[in-house]
Amino acid sequence: MSIFERKALRRRALILVWVGFAWNIVEAGVALWSAFIAGSVALLAFGLDSLIEIFAGALLIWRLGIEESRQEEKAEVKALKLVGVPFFVLAGYVAFQSLATLTGFLVEPQESLVGIILVVVSAVVMTTLFLEKSRIAKKLGSRALRAEAVESLMCDLQDLTLLFGLGLNALFGWWWADPVAALLLIPFLLKEGLESIR
Repeated sequence: MSIFERKALRRRALILVWVGFAWNIVEAGVALWSAFIAGSVALLAFGLDSLIEIFAGALLIWRLGIEESRQEEKAEVKALKLVGVPFFVLAGYVAFQSLATLTGFLVEPQESLVGIILVVVSAVVMTTLFLEKSRIAKKLGSRALRAEAVESLMCDLQDLTLLFGLGLNALFGWWWADPVAALLLIPFLLKEGLESIR
């Protein structure tokens, strides 16, 4: 691959990371607001995951800004490890919030139409970003970009789980489906955190 092709791929990757960064700011705001209104643990986890996506996006913007040099490999490793750490924090927080809701220490979540619409739109956006980032990461050989792309995929898995919990709550009034859906995300979060750090 020529240096010009590599630079073009870096620019495209940077644009995709910026798009994801901007989307996650909107997503975090709407999800956290919806979580507050509905008392939804799953939406809270979704919003906090969006904040991790913002952090990962900022790291990748920094990483992709480093030109080909001896510093590039060090930046790659550092970015990869930093992307992994927040997954563990989120997993612990989701476990605490979910168990506190299921045991009655927090209020029962209400249905959230705004949350359901947000999840569907997010699934479309994140799938597109995942596919494009993965394609470019493979061409560039960037593990950090690949890890950030996988975070977009994790967001999709979270979308499906969240939609399941919010949908059952909206359709049948099963408030407990919300924190249970959040708990189902924990193995995925831990797996991604471990893979990034290793």
